[in-house]
This record gives sequence, structure tokens and C-alpha cells, in this order.
Amino acid sequence: MLSLHIDTARTWRGGQNQVMLTVLGLRAIGCKTVLLAHPQGELFRRMKSDKDLFPIAARSEGDLFAAWKLSNLLQNVKPAIVHVHDAHGLALAAIAIRFLRADLKPKLIVSRRVDFHLRNNIFSRWKYRQVDQFICASSFIRTLLASNEVPKNKLIVIYEGIDIEKNQKAGPVDIHKEFGVPEDSLIVGNVAALVPHKGQRYLVDAAANVIRQVPNARFFILGEGTLAIDLQNQINRLGLENHVFLTGFRTDVLSMIKSFDLFIMSSTTEGLGTSALDAMACEKPVIATRAGGLSEVIVHGQSGLLVPIKNAEALANGIIEMLNNESFRTSCGLQGLQRAKTKFSAPRMVDETLTAYKNLVDTNP
Repeated sequence: MLSLHIDTARTWRGGQNQVMLTVLGLRAIGCKTVLLAHPQGELFRRMKSDKDLFPIAARSEGDLFAAWKLSNLLQNVKPAIVHVHDAHGLALAAIAIRFLRADLKPKLIVSRRVDFHLRNNIFSRWKYRQVDQFICASSFIRTLLASNEVPKNKLIVIYEGIDIEKNQKAGPVDIHKEFGVPEDSLIVGNVAALVPHKGQRYLVDAAANVIRQVPNARFFILGEGTLAIDLQNQINRLGLENHVFLTGFRTDVLSMIKSFDLFIMSSTTEGLGTSALDAMACEKPVIATRAGGLSEVIVHGQSGLLVPIKNAEALANGIIEMLNNESFRTSCGLQGLQRAKTKFSAPRMVDETLTAYKNLVDTNP
């Protein structure tokens, strides 16, 4: 079964990694795939040696010329499935498919990885009506889409997957040496874009409380984004320059995670939280907020702790509890790894995705 995948993002976040894992995973089990990505994006760069990679760039999601070019490609490739991984790509695909003859029209699937409501304008409602199947990254997202009047028979849940073997093979960074922190420091880490819904402002506030009781705690926030300056100003205002570090974008994220004693997801909204999955696969305990699908990832008291969103005090209390209990951290790390293996592996995600393709094509020929 030939599937064509579209992702128009320029950035590299969890969603782009899921696209790559899906495309490569399907090929590994004998399915032909074609990938369209933004020519200036990180996904395109990482896949640039791929012979079945094509550029896709549009001035807007309603770019008719870009949609027409995509339509020509679809006519030549003739995929059974067009699997779109972002909202802008969905608009282009929906328009492009309208240009095709009925006998050439593929089934249209969209992966929904964010826990945001669908926009309620005319064009947004139209493009989402063209979708044959929504793959929701969590049950929370499925419920949210159902509340937006998406027919329930179009909604399935497939948890995102991670390359567990790759995570386990990653070697740790000597974070103490690289950043000049004391050898007895306990390292608390966060990996996320520096944007409002990732909630790092609450993590920085929590850090101020934590170091009063655990003075050897050090916090590392990996990522880049619009809030970098605001967060650094907050760190400076609280006098945390020697305790909280913004590292910016890192290419060795897994090695950094391997150096953490504790991983934090401070999000206010979250579709699922693949960074938490990476931490679990690295055998690290996780504290996460109860945002979106995170409560489907973390089992409270077993693989980590869950705390309320936008609550720096509760987050600080959880961090203090974890840092003061090494055996609990170890137990959570072991149970998190086992949970990642059984529920969040990339091969499981790929198999379920292929089953979704087959069911859609066989049920709606």
C-alpha cells in the first residue's frame, strides 16, 4: 500500500520526529512511502538523501498554485492514502484532491497531535470535512475533536511511538563539566519549545522554591522559542542564574536526558508529550502536569507524578519529593521504561497506522 505523507513545518519538534518514524517504519515492513516536506525545514534536511522526498512550500494554506502542483504529483504517484501531519498541509491536500478525477482520489488521513479546538471559520470547517480519518495522539484529543462535532466514526486513537532502542543506546553528556555545575548537583531537565503552552514560567517559579530546600538542585531547560528572553529575565529577577540554565536548541537531546536525575513536563496544554516518552525510554522518572494526554502517559505514583497545571507550588513539591527519594526515582524510571516498551514503541505505532490504512481502504473502496 502506497502512502504519501505531508508535513509543511520548518521547525523540528516532536511531530516531525513522528513523521520520520512513521515513514521509515512503514518502509521497514515493506510499505512504499513518499514524503513531502518544506525544503527549508529540518525534516527535509534530515531526510534529504531520500529518493522519495519532494519539497512542498506554499505562501498560505489556500495557495492554489501549490495545491495544483501537489495535485499533479498525486496524479503521477497515485497513493492509496494521503497522510497529512499538520494543519497547513491538510488545506493543501484537501484542495489538491479536489482537482483529481474520482477514480484517482486517495483516502485522506490527518494526524492530530495538539489538544487545541478546531478553528471555526468557513475554510477550516471545509478542510476538516474532507478528512476520511483522524488519527488522534491521545484519547483526550479524540474527545476534544468529538466536542468539535467531528463524527466519532472518523476518530481513532493511535499513541505516538519512540525508538526505544535508540534512546537506550544514547550515552550521557557530562553535564556537570560542560556547564560547570558541582558534581553533587541533582539535575532536573525539561525539553520543549519555549512557547507559552509549554509552561516553563511555572517551572522557573517552582525552581525558586525547590532550591530553598534542595540547594544542590540545578535546572536545565532545552529548546528555543519566542519566550527565551522573557524566561531569562525571569531567571535573573529571581536570582537563579547559577541554578537554572537555558541551553537553547540541542542536537544531543537524548544524551542530555540521560544526564538528568528527573524530567519535567510543565505544559498547560499537551496532546500527548513525546518528550516525556523519550525520558521514560531513557529510564528517567517524570513529573508532568495533568495537561491533555499527559495523564495517559504517566501513571501517578508508579512511573512518575502528576500535578495540576499552572501551579508552581504543586510542581515544586513534587520535585522536592522526588529529589529527596532516590529509590522512588529509580523505581519510577524502571516502571516508566517498561510502560514505554509496552504502550509507546515506534513499531507498535507503525503497525497500528498500517492497520488504520487497510481498514479505511477496505471499508471505503
